[in-house]
Amino acid sequence: MNEEIKTIWRNFFNWIMGNGPRPENEVIPPEPPPDLPFTQKPKDKYSRFHEATLKERYSQWQEIHGLHIFSMLYSGLSVLTCIVIVSLLLATVAELPPFGDEKNPANNEVIRRYVEHGGHETGAQNIVAGLILDYRAFDTFGESAVLFTAAVSVLMILGISRRNIFPDKASPKAAQTGENYLLRAPPRLHVFKEDDAILRAVASLSIPAIILLGCVVVINGHLTPGGGFSGGAILSTALILCANAYGFERVHKFFNEKTFIVSSSTALMIYALSKGYSFFTGANHFHSIIPKGTIGNILSGGLILPLNICVGLIVAGTLYGFYALFSEGEI
Repeated sequence: MNEEIKTIWRNFFNWIMGNGPRPENEVIPPEPPPDLPFTQKPKDKYSRFHEATLKERYSQWQEIHGLHIFSMLYSGLSVLTCIVIVSLLLATVAELPPFGDEKNPANNEVIRRYVEHGGHETGAQNIVAGLILDYRAFDTFGESAVLFTAAVSVLMILGISRRNIFPDKASPKAAQTGENYLLRAPPRLHVFKEDDAILRAVASLSIPAIILLGCVVVINGHLTPGGGFSGGAILSTALILCANAYGFERVHKFFNEKTFIVSSSTALMIYALSKGYSFFTGANHFHSIIPKGTIGNILSGGLILPLNICVGLIVAGTLYGFYALFSEGEI
């Protein structure tokens, strides 16, 4: 923190003294010719000594006391800003209505509609799944799109950095021109122990159970607590455990960068088209050809079951992708 304050003060001091970098197109006026000896006014010894002493004292004061004053001012303004923000947040919380009061704005006809008619209108036994994948399905679509966009953005950034650092040594022309780089991963940040028999034994028993549990949570999301987000997180743990036990090369044989992009983009497209059709028919009071089924059956809830599967694929791929990108350097 002290080094940052010193750097800020040094830049501020140079800007005040006019010592900053000059722009390239700035026209610098020529220096005036020096005064001739007979035009210079003689200065006595005391005035020259007094002038030099004042300049030195002023420079020393700026270098020593100026940094201390600027540091105190910087710290004081930081504390004051935090106090103001915390005070505003506390004042806002104090004005909120009491929790659980039946007269709260949140307890309105919308909540009663979800609770009383949610099962009949959505066909889902889990009211939460009917809420996030039917009534507010576009919100969930936006969350899934944000996850996919974040993963692709990180993938692009790391891909560009790998191109600049790891050129294709097999092609001399590419190494000379700086083009056609291989997207090869940098050295791993973690140590993979190939002879870890205990980890492999535990992984061989746990991975099938974890995958089965994740599939059950995703498929039964409209019946019991769970769904695409929690089930996708469980499936990603199976991929991460497989990568730690058997290495990323084993996982890349069936799930790599191309697989992630194709599966996630396809899931997002199916999600958008499905809910676009559902909202279009509902807004125009058209009959939908997608049956809601019987509440409590596995094939019920209309589009909620396939939408849960789409969300699960996106979440699983994104979580594993982040882990793989930041631990090894590629999916």
